[in-house]
Parts: sequence; C-alpha cells; structure tokens
Amino acid sequence: MKLGVLVLLNNEVDQEFKKVRDLGLGTCQLCCWDKSYFTEEMAEKTKNAAKEYSVEITALWCGWEGPAVWNFYGGPITLGLVPPAYRFARIKTLCKGSDFARMIGVKDMITHMGFIPENPNDPDYSGVLQAAIFVAQYCKNNGQYFLFETGQETPVTLKRLIEDTGMDNIGINLDPANLLLYGKANPVDALDIFGEYVRGVHAKDGEYPTNGRELGVEKSLGEGRVNYEMFIPKLKKLGYKGALTIEREISGEQQIKDILKGKEFLERIINGLE
Repeated sequence: MKLGVLVLLNNEVDQEFKKVRDLGLGTCQLCCWDKSYFTEEMAEKTKNAAKEYSVEITALWCGWEGPAVWNFYGGPITLGLVPPAYRFARIKTLCKGSDFARMIGVKDMITHMGFIPENPNDPDYSGVLQAAIFVAQYCKNNGQYFLFETGQETPVTLKRLIEDTGMDNIGINLDPANLLLYGKANPVDALDIFGEYVRGVHAKDGEYPTNGRELGVEKSLGEGRVNYEMFIPKLKKLGYKGALTIEREISGEQQIKDILKGKEFLERIINGLE
C-alpha cells in the first residue's frame, strides 16, 4: 500500500507538494474548502507542482460553503448535503469540484455527506438520496467516482444510501478514526459491512466520545483506539490497493512530528505483511 498525506489547495500549492516530498511520501489527497480555487489557472499550477515533486494526487477532498459545526448538536443541522437550507448551493460546489478534479486528472472526489438519517423513512432521507444521485451522475459524466467519507453515520446507514442510489460510481473514503470520534462503529468490524466500497483511506487515530455533545478526541497514529495491526491486514485481504493518507488535525511543528511518526508506524505494519 502506498502512503500519503492530506494537503491543502491554496496559492502556495507548489510548497504544499514540496512538503509531501520532504516528508518522504509519494501520494496525497488534495483538500479544498474554497471553490474560488477551482480555476484552470490553479489546475495548471497544481499539475505542474505534482509533476515537479513526483507526487500522485489520489483524490480531491471537496468541502462546501456555509456553517460547519463538528459536534452532535450543531452537526446535524449544518454539515454536508443533509440540511435542506444549504443543499442546493453545496451540490453546485461539488459539481465545480468534480470539474476541477477532471482538469487535474483525478478520478475520485470525496466529501462528507453529513448526518445521513438512520431511518430511511425520514422525510429528509429522500432529499439526501436525490442529491447523492445528482452529484454521482455529474461525477460519472466526468469519468469519476464520488466517495462518501465515513463519520457522521453508522456503516449500515452509509451502505444503505450507496445501495439506494443505484449508481456504480459511488464509493467510500474510510476514515477509521471518524467512526470512533462519532461513536458510530469499530473500524475493523465496519469493514465487514462496507469493505467492498472502500476506495480511499485516511490514516488517523482517535477515541470514542466521552459525553453526548462533543466528538471523541483525535490522536496521533498508534495512540488511539484504531487497531491498525488488524485494520491494515483486513484491508489487504479485501483487495484494497489504494493509498493510506495520513491526516493529523493539528498544525505547526507537532503536526509534522506526528506525521513522520505515523509514517514509521504504518511502514512497520505494512512491511510485516510482505
């Protein structure tokens, strides 16, 4: 399995790719929350930077505008394509993201769908389903897969939405730590439910929530509850050959230290499988 890191699309995109190479990594997921960057000029800069530093862009992680509250109270009414008030604008942004991904030659686009209703009879479920189908069809027209990142829903709920779309270009970007942070599942067991749909993986770690309002705490790789010694072999058994993209949700010098420590941690496990 290849290793990579999450990087931001911004005006210093060449420096972002240099950081990937300086970390000794060869792949990245490119993350963007500002649709103003989805231009032909930025696409050219991105392609040139990726070529200069020999970094493969495995996916575009596409954010959306509007409020985003990452907890159990504000989250359901602000995140992803679930809140009706923001759905249409966010669909348009995801379509722009798909066009940008096509310009840079990337085949997978990822986003958080939000707190998908657990009950398929919930009146909001139909709207979320139709939104997912629309964006997936747009991506299909661009020769792409549309990936849902795990987090705010149980594995069964995510699998149901994928099945209900009837689309063959929808997959999962599995963030095992998110399943813990949101208290939704054990990530190793989750693979038994939706493993066939996994096309991307975030290498992140964390803990279960300790109260009913706030998410669990993200941790450096190897210091949380994700059992990577079981998780990675299970991914391999399922035939996963994509990248493990390291994500550490802090900034500064400590983030770099944790990414490098995480790289060594993952390499030990991967090398032990060969």
